[in-house]
Amino acid sequence: MTPSTYGQTHEVTNQAPPLERYNAMTTDPALCAALEREGAGWHLETLIRDGRALTEPDVIALADLANRHTPEHHPFSARGERIDAIEFHPAWHTLLSMLREQGLHALPFEAGPSGTPRLGAMAARAAGYFLHAQLESGSLCPLTMTFASIPVLQNEPALYARLQAQLLSRKHDHRDIPLDAGKESMLIGMGMTEKQGGSDVRSNRTRAVASGAGGRGGEYRLIGHKWFFSAPQCDAHLVLARTGESAESADEKGPISCFYVPRFAPDGSKNAVHIQQLKDKLGNRSNVSSEVELLDAYGVMIGDEGRGVPTIIEMANFTRLDCVIGSAALMRAALIHAIHHARHRRAFGAKLVDQPLMRNVLADLALESEAATTLFMRLAGAFENSSTAEERAWRRIVTPAAKFWVCKRALEFTGEAMEVWGGNGYVETGPMARFYREAPVNSIWEGSGNVMCLDVLRAIEREPEAARALLDSWHAVAQEHPALRDALNALLGMLQVDVASREASARRIAQQLVLTAQGVLLAQHAPADVAAAFIETRLGDAHSATNRVYGTLPARFDFAAIIARAFAA
Repeated sequence: MTPSTYGQTHEVTNQAPPLERYNAMTTDPALCAALEREGAGWHLETLIRDGRALTEPDVIALADLANRHTPEHHPFSARGERIDAIEFHPAWHTLLSMLREQGLHALPFEAGPSGTPRLGAMAARAAGYFLHAQLESGSLCPLTMTFASIPVLQNEPALYARLQAQLLSRKHDHRDIPLDAGKESMLIGMGMTEKQGGSDVRSNRTRAVASGAGGRGGEYRLIGHKWFFSAPQCDAHLVLARTGESAESADEKGPISCFYVPRFAPDGSKNAVHIQQLKDKLGNRSNVSSEVELLDAYGVMIGDEGRGVPTIIEMANFTRLDCVIGSAALMRAALIHAIHHARHRRAFGAKLVDQPLMRNVLADLALESEAATTLFMRLAGAFENSSTAEERAWRRIVTPAAKFWVCKRALEFTGEAMEVWGGNGYVETGPMARFYREAPVNSIWEGSGNVMCLDVLRAIEREPEAARALLDSWHAVAQEHPALRDALNALLGMLQVDVASREASARRIAQQLVLTAQGVLLAQHAPADVAAAFIETRLGDAHSATNRVYGTLPARFDFAAIIARAFAA
């Protein structure tokens, strides 16, 4: 072997180049159209700039760095003081800075030119969140919780007046110092679940004892534990605890209330919220989840005594919307990486994207992704304006159904997209493995599938007028599409059975509800071929949504056109 050939065994060919330097906004026609439709066209130029910036190679690298160099817990200082510091890779703080600069924690609550929030701000924020979620998921968690906490804190005028500037600030200040020590911004976390209860927060045992008169706005000392304490580095958390005469009161007695628990006590000392350990999670590894004990921790009651669960559910309604957006973003990211790969990779004499069966798979994935995108943008609009019965139904009834369905679909979707890449998708040097590991968290966080489906039934029972208004509005659209009309009639039939049967069928009802909603939206707003393909394959057969895999579209649909629309690169 001569020196000129030593070590050279092959030439690298037929590998897709990195997917970078494209515009995540302009290449998504469904998102652009929904932005205009929901009254947020004024934000388009900002999203176009952001959509381009997010695909720069150095920005893409941040996601990998933040997930490979995971956070570390340092419980004590060099002098032995309890500090419970969390050390992040600098990439994490860069991602948080980008998110805050775009106002994704507070855009719907900021004053516009007229002095009030701009119309369409919720949809504008949803679209921006969707773009960032295609880059990295873990950094979204503290932003989501901060965003969801604002409407809750606004109900406490005195407290909100003190926090408003730091809550709305567009600067990320990662310094671990008290808020009144010159900190420029803040993040809010959540502490609800305990070992013995999980989603059943009414079984919580953490106690809160009044330091004085107590009641709304009163100071308390909290004693107990939290099994999942999200983002413990946040400047404050909203926490559920039971009030009673003393900390020794019997377990599971006394009303559950909500408390604002800052990281630092009023005297500037570290509050007595002690991190026991960080959770070793499947995915979402850039973000911190922890177990904590509250050992006489300082807190202030938020809302009325005994109204802790409704108060925290108000926050959860917003975080559930973000679960839908985050899962839709994972689907979108996996889809465009799959399409990009298929456009460059050749096998058996032709590009993958030109092979009929692969086209079927990609087109089917594209339908699912567009339906999820159109749905979350419609929900965002309803969150901004719930003045009518129909809008309340979109927000209160469809949101938990969407959280159940879209988050569930993301698991299968990311696995199918990974398969398009073959072995290259299964290794950690590419993004597909991270997308796949991220997919399950949104199904679990803020209420698992069963919790969401039962919440759908509860919302229908509590707001029958809103449910009727929603179904009536769908009826007018469904008459033009036989499969959609039959699906709506099937949904109505499911809702007519006895209570026990409805509860046993809650997943079927939620699935039928959200698929019908997606069918209606696509019938109204998508190209006819896209709408027809989705409605026929998801709603045309009573079992089509559950007993099918991706890539089973009837051959008569124009797969190439669907793919071209999905990623207009």
